[in-house]
Formats: sequence, C-alpha cells, structure tokens
Amino acid sequence: MNLLEVEGMSKIFGGLVAVNDLDFTVEEGSVVGLIGPNGAGKTTVFNCITGNYVPERGDVRFQGKSVKGLKPHSIVELGIARTFQTIRLFSRLSVLENVLAGRHCRLKSGLLASMLHLPSQRREEKAAVERCMQELEFVGLANSWREEGGSLAYGSQRLLEIARALASDPKLVILDEPAGGMNDQETSDLVDVIEAIRRRGITVLLIEHDMRLVMKICHKLVVLEHGTLIAEGVPAVVRRDPAVIEAYLGSDDNDEVY
Repeated sequence: MNLLEVEGMSKIFGGLVAVNDLDFTVEEGSVVGLIGPNGAGKTTVFNCITGNYVPERGDVRFQGKSVKGLKPHSIVELGIARTFQTIRLFSRLSVLENVLAGRHCRLKSGLLASMLHLPSQRREEKAAVERCMQELEFVGLANSWREEGGSLAYGSQRLLEIARALASDPKLVILDEPAGGMNDQETSDLVDVIEAIRRRGITVLLIEHDMRLVMKICHKLVVLEHGTLIAEGVPAVVRRDPAVIEAYLGSDDNDEVY
C-alpha cells in the first residue's frame, strides 16, 4: 500500500524549473531514498510535500488524500514529520524541551487550562514529558535531557532532531541529509536508529549523499537530475543504471564501494 504519492509535481522559481513533472510513490513500512547531485531539486521536493512550498502543478497525496496547499503544521498533524538539511534546534532550550516542542501538536489543553494549570493539563504535561523521554531513550540521548540542545555534539544534534520529529507521532518521517557532517561511528549509529524507526512501523523518506548508508537501508531509490526523475527502483538495479552512473554515482567498476 502506498502511504505517499507524488503525481506530476512541478515547482518553478521565476524561470527556473526546480522540479519537473515528478512522479513517485513511497510504500508504507519502507525506507525510500531520494538521491541525486547537488541542485537536483531534492529538498524542494521535500518542501512541497511538507507544505513549505506549494507546487504549481501536480499533487501530493498522503494516505490517499491530497495535502497540497496545506500549512506545515496541518501536515504534521496528519502524520508527516521532518528534519532539515541545516539543523534547526532551539539551542538555548534543554534537550527535553526541544523534543517537547515536537509533541506540542498532540496536546489538547487550551490556553485557559494551561494558565490555570488545571489537573487535566498537568496530567497531559506529565504524559508528554514521559513520552519525550522515551524518544530520547530511543535515540540514545536520555542522559543528556537537561543539557542545552546547542551544546550537544553535531551528531547528537542530528539525533535530537529525529527524536523531536518522532514525538509528533508520525506515520512518515522525512529526513533531509541526516548523516551530513557525521563521522563513521555516528553514521553507523544513525543506520541503527533508522532501521529501528522502520521496525516501529514508521515509514522513512530520506535525502542522503552517503551512498553506503543509502545502499544499506533503502528498499527503493528515486533519482533526480535537474528536477527530473531519471531512475526509480531497488538499489541494486538503480546503481547500475547508466543514466544514474553518469549523472551522480560515477563509474561503478569498484562494486565494493557500495
């Protein structure tokens, strides 16, 4: 069953066609990689899916319903969460408070209940803290919950963003270059986290340039060049596609690289 369907998506900035008539699907329970050279339009696609941009043409359907034109917070409430290519944390807030920010969309207490600190609001807040601590445990940051988010090592900040996304109860997590700037050990830990996310029944769509990571965890690859789809399929097939080799991967003579 397809959880996400992108159909005929086109996004234009002035005279630049950033995404051109793009079609692809993301099957529920899978890990899908969106890859391609710099400037291929990958992050623009993510921004169109998550409501930061509205495509000029085409549609984006999540669980069979169009989300085109919805605001980002509404899309999060439907079950799509994301991280960003450039880390976006509240650097002066604690690690726990950063994750609580991701949980906010699931809280029901209104302004009055919060101002009066009613018992229902206190119970909800306690439950939210417990849930967010579970997500920090999940990514290995539970012992750092009191620290400022901006004080963490770079790789840990990436994991904190993932924990914040997971706190929103997503059905689909979109990760924009999650391994960017990570060392080998951090990348290995990230692979374990992504595989654990999938085992929780959460679908993953990611942009990533680390091809070892992509080939190891992705069930399907979608390859863009200049905003246009040039290949789609299982990694073992896509990596040998002549158009993909020419546009992005280079020579595949050395198979053990991937």
